[in-house]
Amino acid sequence: MQLSELAEQLVLSHVEGNGNIEIKGIQIDSRKVEAGDLFICLRGFTVDGHTFARQAVERGAVALVVEERQRVNVPQLIVPDTRRAMAMLSSYFYGNPSESLHLIGVTGTNGKTTTTHLIHHILTEWGKTAGLIGTIHMRVGKRTVEMNNTTPEALELQRYLYEMVSEGAEYAAMEVSSHALDLGRVRGCRFRTAVFTNLTQDHLDYHGTMDRYREAKSLLFSQLGNSYAPDAPSFAVLNADDENSAYFARRTAAQVVTYGIDRPADVQAKHVVIDQRGTFVDVETFRGNLRLTLQLVGKFSVYNALAALTVCLLEGVPLDVIQKSLESVTGVSGRFERVDAGQDFTVLVDYAHTPDSLENVLQTVKEFADGRIFCVVGCGGDRDRTKRPIMAQIAVQYSDLAVLTSDNPRTEDPVRILNDMVDGIQDANRDRYIVISDRREAIHYAVGKAKAKDIVLIAGKGHETYQEINGKRHDFDDREVAREALQLREKITDA
Repeated sequence: MQLSELAEQLVLSHVEGNGNIEIKGIQIDSRKVEAGDLFICLRGFTVDGHTFARQAVERGAVALVVEERQRVNVPQLIVPDTRRAMAMLSSYFYGNPSESLHLIGVTGTNGKTTTTHLIHHILTEWGKTAGLIGTIHMRVGKRTVEMNNTTPEALELQRYLYEMVSEGAEYAAMEVSSHALDLGRVRGCRFRTAVFTNLTQDHLDYHGTMDRYREAKSLLFSQLGNSYAPDAPSFAVLNADDENSAYFARRTAAQVVTYGIDRPADVQAKHVVIDQRGTFVDVETFRGNLRLTLQLVGKFSVYNALAALTVCLLEGVPLDVIQKSLESVTGVSGRFERVDAGQDFTVLVDYAHTPDSLENVLQTVKEFADGRIFCVVGCGGDRDRTKRPIMAQIAVQYSDLAVLTSDNPRTEDPVRILNDMVDGIQDANRDRYIVISDRREAIHYAVGKAKAKDIVLIAGKGHETYQEINGKRHDFDDREVAREALQLREKITDA
């Protein structure tokens, strides 16, 4: 594809130099540039891609997309906004892949990962080829790629969607974060369905206020389009039990379909029973009724299942296929995941890293706990400080002992983070927590204290296999550390 052809997709642009140069690929990371690539100079929060223009050319870039001309001897496509141009150019370069997919976007504070995995699982069990993009990984066919962001940059995203189409995928389910929406990462994506899970406090370090956080989420629903073409319907699937759903419904022209437990909904859960074995629920839908016996535990699991069920009904999946698929799911990595080494108590690892998600998980644990509850929890550095005291108080409120520790401190002092957490604990609960800054030591402590029928919840990092300290990632997996603690405990017992 020639640079001039790409330039034609942008009204406000002009080429300086030879527009007939052939473009073999597109990159936004100068370290990944190969001969024949077009390099887009993005302005980031801490790094300006224009400063790497020369490095990109030295590595083989044959042209640049810039906001201001660079002193390098290659053709340059000059645009007002390289980030906006990137989305448009990437989509066109890869053949507008979302036009060939039933693209399902899931947004919300909690539940995005589980919901997208459930949707992907149901569609796959139905015999369809489906892609998956989210916090844990990108998956299409037999290929799996670990992800750095919940929703990748527009260039990477369009490349992944192109791969999915090339593999014969008809569907793709993806998590859509508020950051991605605000930064325009999903521009150029034609969504068929947008799903809202819930909205609770998170990312205020970035958005500033809950209103701005909600506004960012609403972009997914406003981007569903404004037409009612019979061959390309669009749907907004909303959680009726979250008051923010009314806000999103007003911002979309798509057909609105609701799901819920406590309030009337189009897909309604009734008679929910939760115990340690799983979750049992009757569901009334616009395609018939069913009785679900889920291996997933908790009220939050019911919401995730309802969202996935609603999406798949809209895609035409038979009710019996949905039921069988949902009932076969044993869990999602790092979400209420058991660590079992034959011990007589329960160890759970969960990604809960917001006040709402931590409270939901601990409420579920409390419903079936026969013994004491130990909660190992921390808060991430360089993120919303206001949720730290709230999370600490929740941990203390629902646990017999909260072990406050480091999460991903990033560039912050772990002691400062822990002090922020401790500030939220009421005086009456001062004897119900302990502070152990080292996360490995904290997990070992909690596992070592547990006795028969107790429950140890290790919250905050879930599927993550690293701990970020001073900007550097170190190998660290809560599940592996928990197994290590269980094995050490067994050795001590045997001795």
